[in-house]
Amino acid sequence: MVLQPGDERAQKIGKAIASQSANDILHALQDGPKTAGDLASSLAMPMGTVKYHLENLLDAGLLEVRETRYSVKGREIKVYGLKDQLLIVAPRVQNIRSILLKYATLFGIVILASLAGYAMLPIATAPPGMGGSGDTAFQAEKTAGIMAEPAMRADSAAQVLSLDPVLAFFLGGCLVILILLLYEVAVWRRLK
Repeated sequence: MVLQPGDERAQKIGKAIASQSANDILHALQDGPKTAGDLASSLAMPMGTVKYHLENLLDAGLLEVRETRYSVKGREIKVYGLKDQLLIVAPRVQNIRSILLKYATLFGIVILASLAGYAMLPIATAPPGMGGSGDTAFQAEKTAGIMAEPAMRADSAAQVLSLDPVLAFFLGGCLVILILLLYEVAVWRRLK
């Protein structure tokens, strides 16, 4: 999850982890899920303090309720655990050069993926009988040194048609990058 300083989610997370008690709770939950009672006794904190911080951490999206148990008296007991996520705090992009650099990198990735797809295309679209024993007529012609003209046409047509998925991937990737770039430039201009 990418957060920008000052947005609502970042403020909730900052408020939730601002106190030492909240940090102690997070460290205690690294060992595994625990109930509020388990946390209160292991950290020697009042139950009210533990529940306050658990609610803040839940609201910020740092914790989750893993399961619900019931006590002997029938009361609901929640078991809390750390939410498995990666948080990245990044400032807003302020100049057009960094936007263009980011999308140039994405374009390079699309080019490399397209080239890799093109290189793997002959492996994925090998004609029947090549490397296998399924097409005996093709094998007989190959061993006799005779290559039928229709077979050559079909093979070259298959190669031309097999470029279409790679080309479609490349053009689709370029289109997505172009749309994202135009959107980000429009947002950048509005914020300027």
